[in-house]
Amino acid sequence: MALKGKEYRKALEPMTEELVAMARWARITGARIVVLFEGRDTAGKGGAIRAVRDKLNPRQCRTVALGKPTEDEQTQWYFQRYIQHLPHAGEIVLFDRSWYNRAGVEAVMGFADEEQILHFMRQVPVFEKLLTDDGILLFKYWLTTDQERQEERLEERLEDPLKRWKLSPIDLAARDKYDDYTKAREAMLKATHYDHAPWTLVNFNDQKLGRLTLIRDLLDRLPDTHCELPEIDFPELGRKTKKESFGVLKPIEDYRLD
Repeated sequence: MALKGKEYRKALEPMTEELVAMARWARITGARIVVLFEGRDTAGKGGAIRAVRDKLNPRQCRTVALGKPTEDEQTQWYFQRYIQHLPHAGEIVLFDRSWYNRAGVEAVMGFADEEQILHFMRQVPVFEKLLTDDGILLFKYWLTTDQERQEERLEERLEDPLKRWKLSPIDLAARDKYDDYTKAREAMLKATHYDHAPWTLVNFNDQKLGRLTLIRDLLDRLPDTHCELPEIDFPELGRKTKKESFGVLKPIEDYRLD
């Protein structure tokens, strides 16, 4: 049985407070946090990212969702366009898909050849070791979902005009490649799961429960993020507060431009 909205919100509330405390801790200590959200289409990456960042300062916590590489980017070192989005001190970066595109959609859909994929697999552990050795806190999540549930969500996107934009030709072409994506994922996990940058798989057949599981895991794997709230001197104004004056509003027609 899927988790109900009321139960989800009740469970999420204390975790949200912990996420805010995490952000405060990162700002004070200068910690740099990177979280990768990977998974099949419709797995729930966007919803999970929103659950993490919802109450955080958008100037401190930002989402990176890169599109198709430009012609210039295709001539660069593969990781180059991702490096510029890594966090500075006190910042949290959430990748909605990441450099692992090469091991997933690029491998399955033929956008990268076998040599490029093998080269990527060899370089990833080294690349991520450089990140973690430099002090970046790196978390890698794969959101799992069954094919039946994926089909239900794709149909929902097709029927909902507010979600139709989420359907791309790649999404539709991938429907017949569920097994191919599974094989690609298993090869990726085998080649890129290391102590310094391990993968965590989270069941997202129930997206609400999946979000709670992911956030709880993230919070539990961080160092102690407790920081005392700073005291703020907030004296009374010493004078009577004033009410806002709106005056007389004109009819909307008076603002029309001929």
